[in-house]
Amino acid sequence: MTGHDGWQPEAPELVRPYVITKGRGLPDEDDLSLITLVTASAAQPQRPARLSPEEQSLLDLCSAGYLSVAEIAGHTHFPLGVVRILLASLMEGGHLMTRPPVARARLADKEILEEVLNGLRAKFG
Repeated sequence: MTGHDGWQPEAPELVRPYVITKGRGLPDEDDLSLITLVTASAAQPQRPARLSPEEQSLLDLCSAGYLSVAEIAGHTHFPLGVVRILLASLMEGGHLMTRPPVARARLADKEILEEVLNGLRAKFG
């Protein structure tokens, strides 16, 4: 019902995060950091029927390819902690695979860059 000024209260969340995660705790930060890449496991071609709707949506999202934990949380609009707990549960069930983030590239040697620059200048003026 709206008031005389047209304002409507926002609907509260239908399901609390504690219910979605079934009371499980957060996994270690080393296992699922914000930049850990996650994808659906190729070893499980059929979807199990016993997954919650939230787990099913995560599995659908991850089946398209590698996404970071932060991207998954952004796409689903679930709290980050809930996403990490659900992803850990799906990993334990063998439905998801993770890949550690790509290591940071080492800095290029300044001398090599100068040689390349000098070579380009010599060739193209």
